[in-house]
Amino acid sequence: MPSLPSLYISHGSPMTALQPGATGARLAELAQALPRPKAIVIASAHWLARSPLVGGAAQPETIHDFYGFPRELYQLRYPAPGAPALAARVAGLLDHAGLAPQLDPQRGLDHGAWVPLHLLYPAADIPVVPLSIQPELGPAHQYAVGRALAPLREEGVLVIGSGSITHNLHDLRSGYSAEREAPYVRPFIGWVEQKLAAGDIDALLDYRRQAPFAQHAHPTDEHFLPLYVALGAAGDGAQAQRIDAGIDLGFLAMDIYRFDGARPD
Repeated sequence: MPSLPSLYISHGSPMTALQPGATGARLAELAQALPRPKAIVIASAHWLARSPLVGGAAQPETIHDFYGFPRELYQLRYPAPGAPALAARVAGLLDHAGLAPQLDPQRGLDHGAWVPLHLLYPAADIPVVPLSIQPELGPAHQYAVGRALAPLREEGVLVIGSGSITHNLHDLRSGYSAEREAPYVRPFIGWVEQKLAAGDIDALLDYRRQAPFAQHAHPTDEHFLPLYVALGAAGDGAQAQRIDAGIDLGFLAMDIYRFDGARPD
């Protein structure tokens, strides 16, 4: 089968599962445009660890890792099968790269994984392997994780990073809305798009110092770091395509990125 792209998806609020809006429409279109993957490896901003953990459950549970939402959200399940053999393959690739992974045979799918997958592949019939991120180790580490996973694209595996292009939940109290956007959102979106289009990896890895309003867009790194997993998995010289899915609540940019082109070494 042809080499798959890698994806970065801004998953937004858990309510995106019930109110998919533009994100749901863009992900449905993307699923139609992609070759059907044999399996999915997804790095979520909601699974944090000190070293890479790889979910090896045969039937990952749906984790409702949030509170205060409507009952129907907690009733949703994403019963995709796991892929223990693929999990072992992922761990092997990461180990070969010197990244000290561990297998977690119990880990389920948190909302950073199952909410976008519910919109991308609603039948839940593609095996899924979750992957943790390491916020203490920064962008270069996550990029190395993605680079290690690049061969999977030639094996029919879709590598996804799930986070958010902007993510500052302090702004829930700031009165932003569709009519009054946070002033940092569009400059940050534009900088990311420009640097990805130029293939300026050095600038992207140094986003904390170089991107406009970086501290406002991301008080902490965890929702931006999955971008580097997807970018790394695309290999050298990949082409980045930004898919605009709007701005939720006036401060959560819902951009999706598709990375195409390069073949792994």
